Amino acid sequence: MRKVYLDYSATTPVKEEVVGEMLPYFTEIFGNASSIHGFGQEAKSALEKARTNIAKTLNTSADAIYFTAGGSEADNWALKGVMHANKAKGNHIITSVIEHHAILHTCEALEKEGVEVTYLPVDEQGRIDLNALEAAIRPTTVLISIMYINNEIGTMQDVKSIADIAHKHGVLFHTDAVQAYGNVKIDVQALGIDLLSVSSHKIYGPKGVGALFVRKGVRIHNLIKGGAQEKKRRAGTENIPGIMGFAKAAEIADAKLEEHVEKLTNLRERLVKGILNGIDYVKYNGHPTFRHPGNVNVCFEFIEGEALLLSLNAKGIAGSSGSACTSGSLDPSHVLLSIGLPHEIAHGSLRLTIGDFTTEEDVDYTIEALKEVVQKLRVMSPLYDRVKGGAK
Repeated sequence: MRKVYLDYSATTPVKEEVVGEMLPYFTEIFGNASSIHGFGQEAKSALEKARTNIAKTLNTSADAIYFTAGGSEADNWALKGVMHANKAKGNHIITSVIEHHAILHTCEALEKEGVEVTYLPVDEQGRIDLNALEAAIRPTTVLISIMYINNEIGTMQDVKSIADIAHKHGVLFHTDAVQAYGNVKIDVQALGIDLLSVSSHKIYGPKGVGALFVRKGVRIHNLIKGGAQEKKRRAGTENIPGIMGFAKAAEIADAKLEEHVEKLTNLRERLVKGILNGIDYVKYNGHPTFRHPGNVNVCFEFIEGEALLLSLNAKGIAGSSGSACTSGSLDPSHVLLSIGLPHEIAHGSLRLTIGDFTTEEDVDYTIEALKEVVQKLRVMSPLYDRVKGGAK
């Protein structure tokens, strides 16, 4: 049976070049980067080289990059760290209703501490209203946190305009760029970003490592306390093999960005066209152009997403119904509900995300499999039978 992986937004395979970069740091250059002897200093030198390479991909300096255990930690640190360090300025955050749960749950935790949070709505394509954003700013607003690209529907926000609005009012701007990094060119200087979260395993690097960019001068408290690692900002012995893999993956992604985006965009459009032309009662979610190059999010009426996923899996196709972090939930996606979809349609969602190893044959196989699976599932739907029969 053919195996087709179309869940690259959940995680990516580690590229061979990345594995090769990591291997020496498990057995040969294994020292603790905090140790003053030669073994430790060799590891320290590698760590700083990786930091410099990550910084180059974002057009910033190495001293603005702090390694974390992943994107969720970076998000937590950005929000908690900034709000705890700036209590004298205010206690208000602005975010959106479609953020990753690493942001939403952190905001909920901060609300229990007395922080006030404004959750901006989005339009039917998943974009915030910039006028509504500016109107939500108060004298006590400390931080605006809006994700760069949504992990479920792929919609891209106008981060440059958001940053401009934030700075006009003396407010800091953080963006969760986990889905954007490696899929769009990110220049934190040109965009005016103050804090930015990224993750390794979304760009063909290892899991369990990410980074937080913090612009020089931004006041932020430490999230993890203990040792003096990461310039005394993030305690814990650094994961040198993971960090080296992350840096290599970032270097490859940056060098091949244009080629990567072109390939994914072409395959995405091929997949979208095949689905919309071959299956009726389908809704394509997200912005049609300002979106992740490899994201296809669709809702099929009259069927359940779980049954769809299981049927596709039986044919060797891996997809998802939304964020991998909420895959155990029976509730419909908060993102799909936020763009105005009713529960019954949101329950029939499917997210297919294309990556570097996806082929045209994979896409065509998936289109044909979807046609067959959707038809079989709809045969069992009394509502679909009524609609096809002309009932309202």
